[in-house]
Amino acid sequence: MAPSKQNDRDARQARERLRAYQARQTVHEEKTKRRKRDNWIAGIAVVVIVGLAIGTQLLYFAKPGPASATASPSPSASAALSLPSKSLAEDRTWTGTMTINGIPLGVSLDGAKAPQAVSSTVYLTQKKFYDGLSCHRLTNGGFYVLQCGDPEGTGNGGPGYEYGPIENAPSDDKYPAGTIAMARQGNNAESQGSQFFIVYKDTTIGHDDAGGYTVIGKVTSGLDTLVKQVADKGVKGGGTDGTPAVATKIDAFTLQ
Repeated sequence: MAPSKQNDRDARQARERLRAYQARQTVHEEKTKRRKRDNWIAGIAVVVIVGLAIGTQLLYFAKPGPASATASPSPSASAALSLPSKSLAEDRTWTGTMTINGIPLGVSLDGAKAPQAVSSTVYLTQKKFYDGLSCHRLTNGGFYVLQCGDPEGTGNGGPGYEYGPIENAPSDDKYPAGTIAMARQGNNAESQGSQFFIVYKDTTIGHDDAGGYTVIGKVTSGLDTLVKQVADKGVKGGGTDGTPAVATKIDAFTLQ
């Protein structure tokens, strides 16, 4: 009987070892599955984050965004305004003053390099379209622009018309401090309207499928004061992209 008991005990211990081994294997398999699942989820998260980062940069001037332009025209403006011929720019340099928050900015627009966009801008200044409009967007997180010219103050308004093509966009995507360029929708060269952005610090803005952003001219004086009184105050509520912390509007915009 002793050998039989010994055999039973050995068999029982063998079964227990087998169960323990199987339990360890199950735990190991579950950990492996969980690790693969976590890695897969992490990979998806990285792709999403990268995609959002790229999309955010493009929107910067896709709602120039600097790039941001007009997503939809203003109904009230559409009844009174229409896109002028590019001949209005007269193939010459236009100079004038854009006064923002009482700060006079000397400006120079190049009607030879961006005839359609400059013609539109000249036309809108002649109609006093810009006077009293807010500058609804400030960015300071890697690229630096103040965006203005939306009659709705939301980033979605315009003069009642949209136009293209993109003109005078830098081939290297570099926009020096003082650059004035037209905002537009992402991947849409025909979506320029009244919104423009002032680059207040050297900035690189990546182009999209439509190209870069139409440079109409530059600020020739007063930019330092605008930076100190508006840009340096940051974005309302913190962050790097949003409404300027200091309420900002165009008092007047004249060209000749």
